[in-house]
Amino acid sequence: MVEDDANVRRLVAAYLEREGYEVIEAADGRNGLVEAERHLPDLLILDLMLPGLSGLEIARKVKAKRDAAILILTSRGEEEDVLAGFEAGVDDYLTKPFSPKVLVARVRALLNRAGLMPSGSDDRFTHAGISLDVRTRQVEVDGRMVDLTATEFDLLRVLMEHPGWVFTREQLLEGVTGYSFIGDSRTIDVHVGNLRKKVEEDPVQPKRIQTVRGVGYRFQV
Repeated sequence: MVEDDANVRRLVAAYLEREGYEVIEAADGRNGLVEAERHLPDLLILDLMLPGLSGLEIARKVKAKRDAAILILTSRGEEEDVLAGFEAGVDDYLTKPFSPKVLVARVRALLNRAGLMPSGSDDRFTHAGISLDVRTRQVEVDGRMVDLTATEFDLLRVLMEHPGWVFTREQLLEGVTGYSFIGDSRTIDVHVGNLRKKVEEDPVQPKRIQTVRGVGYRFQV
């Protein structure tokens, strides 16, 4: 992770290390490129505005040599900045302020796409009678297999990864789609309603996927 704000570096590193990832930190662009070439990380998290060398310059130099996943984490969210990032080979783009939980979900999605998982990460979650397998994308509810759409599966995965945590609709949409959502976040209510019909004994009075009034949803154990 190359970020000149020490507080942001420590926050992101703490969340990722808790999930089983090894994090190498750098505070400026030149040292960041040196560390990237020395350790050959599977994924880079780069700020755009860095002392010495910009995040886009690092992305171009790394992508020219190998196909590491790259996530831009920056306060610059203008359309031209996002397009410049993708043209440089960046895989994902997250703007500040950001949710650390969504960032972890983005990292996991990028590494899953590349076929990589940290040794300490879970690929199967079992809570409240539901068993979810990340690799096979299969879900069992009280011992029976249920068919979920791709969106329903990813929504359930985000909720089950952190049982008891309250997610806003925007956080859920970002965790499911993998990018910042612009539009009506209430569309998540439709997906939650459909998911409840498949995993709740009584969708009208759900016990697993609960509504937190005025905020969003949580998976209750």
